[in-house]
Amino acid sequence: MRFKRLLDVTGAAGGLLFFLPAMTLVSLAILLEDGLPLFFRQERLGEERRPFTILKFRSMRDGRITRVGRILRSTGLDEVPQFINVLRGEMSAVGPRPLTEADTARLGWSAPCYDDRWRVPPGLTGLAQIIGSRASRTSLFLDRRYIARQSVWLDVRLIAVSFAINALGKQRVRELLNRRARNRRSAC
Repeated sequence: MRFKRLLDVTGAAGGLLFFLPAMTLVSLAILLEDGLPLFFRQERLGEERRPFTILKFRSMRDGRITRVGRILRSTGLDEVPQFINVLRGEMSAVGPRPLTEADTARLGWSAPCYDDRWRVPPGLTGLAQIIGSRASRTSLFLDRRYIARQSVWLDVRLIAVSFAINALGKQRVRELLNRRARNRRSAC
């Protein structure tokens, strides 16, 4: 776990430096489109269901997605400020999606039989986030699968896919991954 934390801190610091130009442009775009605040803050549940405040670039105003917000969400750039959550130790680079208490109650994931899902820090990215499943059973399966198989190699692959999403957009990367999976299945 210490090695993973070292990777998280190194990666988050590097990520903030790497995305600094983009973060500056995003901040200016949000400011010019509809002013302050730049960030959206929300309480989420972390490891062992401990609450923390997640940071994101604001992508909505009055319940509607803004023009800048649409771009941020399609590229995942709205989530770049979460590198700060990683530096604070509230999140990891890779792990289950951080949920609100209301989401946890709605999904019924407060019961002790779901404790395994909460034994690791939530992540900026993870299997469920990349695959983009809206079905709670599928997300839970993917979270548990990640927890059972977590490794540096798996984390590196998931982080690489996440960077591809930032560069190419979620839809395009998902289409590429689906095409690759279909090709792999048909080759057997």
